[in-house]
Amino acid sequence: MQKCIIGKKIGMTQIFDETGKVIPVTVVEAGPCVVSQKKTVENDGYEAVQLGFEDVKETRSTKGDLKAHKVNKPMKGHFAKADVAPKRYLREFRVENTDAYNVGDLIKADVFAAGDKIDVTGTSKGKGWAGVIKRWNFGRLK
Repeated sequence: MQKCIIGKKIGMTQIFDETGKVIPVTVVEAGPCVVSQKKTVENDGYEAVQLGFEDVKETRSTKGDLKAHKVNKPMKGHFAKADVAPKRYLREFRVENTDAYNVGDLIKADVFAAGDKIDVTGTSKGKGWAGVIKRWNFGRLK
């Protein structure tokens, strides 16, 4: 069975090994993720599971009686069909066999064991256009 999970980077820290060497560590909040949809060859042309991560409220109250929606109606229907609470992030993972997953299953970080090889994909924050002094630490004259 292929393993997949969605996570969010919390920050960086350091740990020390037995000899006292410092090892930089990235702290990641990994899961729990819920299976919100199964894609099959018959319906969609490929095998995949759709995972949702991080709960989100459907609406947030604003001034007065108006409500601002965090989840739009199509997504609300998608989550209602799967009988799953609304999630902030939805990602698809292609798997060889979707029989191991059921809609509504929780996937936690304990599916991974020490020594497992993983493939991580991330999105960096945009910094905009930076000049050479900021970007490459150039200096100015007097």
